[in-house]
Amino acid sequence: MSVEHLTELHGLLAFDFPSPGENPQLPAAETVAWRVATDPYDEDADENFTVTFERFLDTVSASRVRALIIGQWGEAYDNDSGEIVELLVAAKDRLTSLEAVFLGDIIPEQAEISWIEQSDVTPVLNAYPRLREFGVRGGSGLVFPAVTHENLRTLSFETGGLPGEVVRGVGDSQLPALEYLEMWLGVEEYGGDATVADLAPLLAGGRFPALRHLGLQNSEVQDEIAAAVAAAPLVARLESLDLSMGVLTDAGAEALLAGQPLTHLKWIDLNHHYFSASMARRLRDALEPSGVEVDLAEPGDEEEDEGEVWRYTAVAE
Repeated sequence: MSVEHLTELHGLLAFDFPSPGENPQLPAAETVAWRVATDPYDEDADENFTVTFERFLDTVSASRVRALIIGQWGEAYDNDSGEIVELLVAAKDRLTSLEAVFLGDIIPEQAEISWIEQSDVTPVLNAYPRLREFGVRGGSGLVFPAVTHENLRTLSFETGGLPGEVVRGVGDSQLPALEYLEMWLGVEEYGGDATVADLAPLLAGGRFPALRHLGLQNSEVQDEIAAAVAAAPLVARLESLDLSMGVLTDAGAEALLAGQPLTHLKWIDLNHHYFSASMARRLRDALEPSGVEVDLAEPGDEEEDEGEVWRYTAVAE
């Protein structure tokens, strides 16, 4: 799986805020998700991200902007998102209609996902109490202490390694309106040190009463996660479940089949798996007759070296 630029956010198509000197016809501020970014490697660029962001606020009708995608803001390793968070917080009295933010829309051609330097991103949530959707790409340096937000409905983390501290912060948060939660847990080599125990408060089901979709993805311990999910009280009220992108084998699938019924789900994503053909058939036979859409596309790639089999998550570095 490749990490790509967002094509939409909050149901709005992404639109790139133009570089200096470009004069395209701009759409109405509320009709698109504005992507603001700079290219630090462009020798002809004459403004940094702060200048670009101020120009954006001065050019569009900032008070009508509903969705904002923050792309590349500086060279990898040398620039964390702390300054970007500060800019967003400082603009709260201008971006008064903002409902969705995605921080770090950076693709491998610009920087690998593990190179994206994040920071404490919760000040954005505190500054925008009307925010309904918030997403972050990149786990290096990411901090997410417990937060209270009454209106957030979608929260997503795309990483090759999500710190356990972040998972615990999410689990301790008060998000009564949260309907959709997606976490790419990643691998320990790139900072993904979350354990199944860190997920326990979430899986217990009492924390987020409105949650209807859960994604626990891209993990090297996907079998352990599947086993925990199979017994989790939360699952009974979900409408969809995503365990894709990780090292999910027949052992994890067996745990899912032996656990609580999953036939109430509308869909379950088990993409990028390491199932035998017989196990794939068992999963389909157990779920599809009840109307569950089962995604088993794109098996993961295995490598064998001196008799040892190596399996990988979809996204790591």
